[in-house]
Amino acid sequence: MKLNTKYIFAISMVSAMGGLLFGYDWVVIGGAKPFYEKFFQITQSPSLQGWAMSCALIGCLFGAITSGIFSDKFGRKRLLIFSALLFVASAIGTGATSSFNLFIIYRIMGGIGIGLASNLSPMYIAEVSPAKTRGKFVSLNQLTIVIGILLAQIANLMIAEPVASDATNAEILTSWNGQWGWRWMFWAEIIPSGLFFILMFFVPESPRWLVQNRSENKAGKILEKIGGLEYAKLELASVKKTLTSASEKVSFSQLLKPGLRPVLIIGIVLAAFQQWCGINVIFNYAEEIFEAAGYGVSDILFNIVVTGSVNLIFTFVAIYTVDKLGRRALMLIGAGGLAGIYAVMGFAYHFNVAGWPLLLLVVIAIACYAMSLAPVTWVILSEIFPNRIRGAAMAVATVSLWSACFLLTYTFPILNDALGTSGIFWLYGIICLAGFIFVLKKLPETKGKSLEQIEEELTKKNVS
Repeated sequence: MKLNTKYIFAISMVSAMGGLLFGYDWVVIGGAKPFYEKFFQITQSPSLQGWAMSCALIGCLFGAITSGIFSDKFGRKRLLIFSALLFVASAIGTGATSSFNLFIIYRIMGGIGIGLASNLSPMYIAEVSPAKTRGKFVSLNQLTIVIGILLAQIANLMIAEPVASDATNAEILTSWNGQWGWRWMFWAEIIPSGLFFILMFFVPESPRWLVQNRSENKAGKILEKIGGLEYAKLELASVKKTLTSASEKVSFSQLLKPGLRPVLIIGIVLAAFQQWCGINVIFNYAEEIFEAAGYGVSDILFNIVVTGSVNLIFTFVAIYTVDKLGRRALMLIGAGGLAGIYAVMGFAYHFNVAGWPLLLLVVIAIACYAMSLAPVTWVILSEIFPNRIRGAAMAVATVSLWSACFLLTYTFPILNDALGTSGIFWLYGIICLAGFIFVLKKLPETKGKSLEQIEEELTKKNVS
């Protein structure tokens, strides 16, 4: 049985462009932040600053819920095409507006695109990938996320003109950065989002979704192209055992059945933990994090690119190890490693350590996250839920993730003001320790198993 790896890679990478736009859209605002805050005159309002940074997450929640309702009805492909359109519209509108309220609306629109893509891209890849290499292929989604993050960071650095360390708010406001630079940071997203929209028309629909919707012939042709005739027959037989027919309506209430509830809880907790481990505040609030370490605006933009490069490099480590070491081992490494790193970072900020030692600690934390919690969480979420309710279950888990992300992003300025930078990293360290214990006690290993095999093992275990 010979797999068509090039074909699997190609359709997975196109789908994973949703992840690239997720990463770009999510991080570009961090580089634009020092400039649009002056433009909209919200520098003295922590609540409005938090709202500007976190409003897209309202869209993410709506997008995740929408994907759960419609992905099992309309398929993965059509909703990914729709998400691409939302990214294009958001990029144009966010950069064009001079109204803070419209800025928020366009950011929410982009958030809906993120919510759709973050749910559907890994799900689609998991459904077209063979069991023995599924971890690697689903990890491509995280790879494109960090590529998108790095592209946004590089774009921000290249677009922004140098800023003097002693520049006043008024000087920044009247500069090119304050009037136009931040707009071009958002407009740069038009190119990858337009490419994603075009390329999605050339990928097939998920064969597992096609079987569920009584299109076995189409599904068989796609599976045959993936792995040959014998592979297609085996996969079709395996999928049909676990899928309900199209006439059986799948509802969210089915997720609460005794055999499914524990699996859903694992998904919800891991999704929330991926956000509350705290790394995303480094990307979204890099200005505050590095400013507290003694860096100016131009240095901060360069440091952000350094962290993005490390993020990309160590994602390759995850891709190489996820099908070798396994999902559970990498999750334990990530949770335990971050707990220790945050403890040290907290002491560094407490004793006013500045400069490169703190940058080094931030880089180590990002490396630890990039090779573990960042990609492996998406791999686990894409494979632990049963075929017949995967769309709905993934939506619930993704809603959990974006709800946690909204709370993390919105509360950081408030918690940072109340606890100080040292206190907030100690808090995240405690959360990582709790996550380590949960993974150790509750998470089973899923490497090397088909989606149907995982379903059978998990549901039988939870029923018994």
